[in-house]
Formats: sequence, C-alpha cells, structure tokens
Amino acid sequence: MSIDPEAQALLDMMTTMGVPPLSSMLLHDARRMMEMTGGFFGTTPEAVANVEDRVIPGPAGEIPLRIYTPQGSGPFPVLVFFHGGGFILCSVESHDELCRALANAAACMVVSVDYRLAPEHRFPAAHDDCYAASRWVAENAAAMGGDPARIAVGGDSAGGNLAAAVALMARDRGAPPLTYQVLIYPLTGFAFDEASYEENAGGYFLTTDDVRWCMSLYLRSDADAEDAYACPLRANDLRSLPPALVITAEFDPLRDEGEAYATRLRAAGVPVACTRYDGMIHGFLSMPFEKGKQAREEVAAGLRAAFGTQGQPPSL
Repeated sequence: MSIDPEAQALLDMMTTMGVPPLSSMLLHDARRMMEMTGGFFGTTPEAVANVEDRVIPGPAGEIPLRIYTPQGSGPFPVLVFFHGGGFILCSVESHDELCRALANAAACMVVSVDYRLAPEHRFPAAHDDCYAASRWVAENAAAMGGDPARIAVGGDSAGGNLAAAVALMARDRGAPPLTYQVLIYPLTGFAFDEASYEENAGGYFLTTDDVRWCMSLYLRSDADAEDAYACPLRANDLRSLPPALVITAEFDPLRDEGEAYATRLRAAGVPVACTRYDGMIHGFLSMPFEKGKQAREEVAAGLRAAFGTQGQPPSL
C-alpha cells in the first residue's frame, strides 16, 4: 500500500524543516529533539486522577518511576510501561501523553519506568532496571491501590523489546506473575536481515542506520546480540509466556521482526493478536494520526480484556 497521507504530511514537514536522521546527529542533540516531540505535535495531555513521581531501589541505584492513576476506585490493574528511544533516547517525559491516554482508556494504573540509558549504561542495564521495576510493582501494587494479580508489561520500540524481555525474565525467574504483554513496533532481533530493513531503510522517520546506531551504543559487543533477553527473537523457548498484543507499522524497518516474534509466540502456544497498520511509520502511536488513535484503542481494548475490566470510553 501507499503511505498514509497523514504520515506523508509529517515526513514532508520534517524534510522542509531540514530535520536530519537521528544517526547523523550528536547524541545530546538527538535527545533534546526527541524530548521536544510532544510539544511539536501540540497534543494536550489528558488529565488523570493522580500522577506521582517516585524513586525505587534498583540493581545499580535508584530507578525513577512515574505512576498514573485513572479516575475510579481501585484496586486497579497495572501496566508497567517502558518507553522507546533505542535504549539511548527518551524518558518518562517524552511518553507522558501516551501513558496518560492509556491509563484513562484502559482504566488501569500505568507505571512508566525511567530506566538507565546507553551509552552511559550499556546492556543489560535497561533490561535489569525494567525487570527490577516490574518486580517492585508486583510486590507493592496493593499499597499503591493496584491489583498484584493483574499486572501487564508493555512498551514501544526499544520499550517493546524490554517488555518482551521482562516477560521472558519473569517466566524464567518465577516472578512476577504477568497477565499480558503489549509490544508496540518492538525491536526483537539484531540480524538486520529482514526485508523491512531494506524496503524501509530510509525516508520513513526511523531509518535502518538509526537502528544500527542505537544498537552500537547499547550492546557491549556482538556477543550481546546472541543473548535471548537482549534479542527475544533468539530465545529457544517461548512457551508459557503471557498473552501478547503485537502492533507493527507497514513503513517501519522493525516491521518484520515484530511480526516474526508474534509468529514464534503463536507457534509456542501463546495467545497472540498481531496487527499491522498499513501506511503507518514507526512511532505512529505517539503521533496525531487517525490510525494512531485506532492503535491506542486496540491497546486499551486488549488490556481491558486481559484485565477483565470494561474501562472508560476512550478519549483517544
């Protein structure tokens, strides 16, 4: 199919503004640009009942969290959310608008994890932080007004990688029990041999060179790419994982590996819903596109079904 007109309009605007590919920028400039993305789109963040910033103990120091609580009475199910950004960019601030919207639409608490970034902290720093945060949430959910029996993990892009890895780690280590995993255009493999890396190598927001750049800054060596937690697609056994929702975008270098992971989960007996959004580009759930709204509602509906709740009418 052809690229969606809303996505094309954004790409044309970026070309007119002379926005360079991320991989051609200095790291601090790329970080600053990504943190400004929400303001660029002009989207007004939704109000939620409560937002709390706090820190918890982590494997190498404190881990900042941002906890969103929707309207209503608890105990609420909980989504532990890991932001994207190639393990080197973004934060709880860059994904604030998305987390607020998901908290309202899914009628769940959202705990957004501000894990350590590379290259200051390379693999497995982000993975260790996200797993530690998920365990902390499970152990402290009741005290926060959450339900420890209804905890999901989710994230976009690199955050999708982290969510898949945390699900694997939780299974392998026996805790925490997870209800669901939401993998939004996830990075699952580092082979760069899928067709989508060639078909969508440039011109569609995220480039293949961008992905290579991020991986070069996160992985310590090529050996890390063989680690099943760094690269969930390389895991030998995907059985006994929580049900999953996988969302991909047609014009995204990561499209094929996300869909390949969904196929492998399904073959292992894991219930999976996998939706490709035709005409879309990487990052579209955080962009003011009609299909982004549709994908947000799919995420919220999947969470509500997994949690056994009706939720509120979405304002996505």
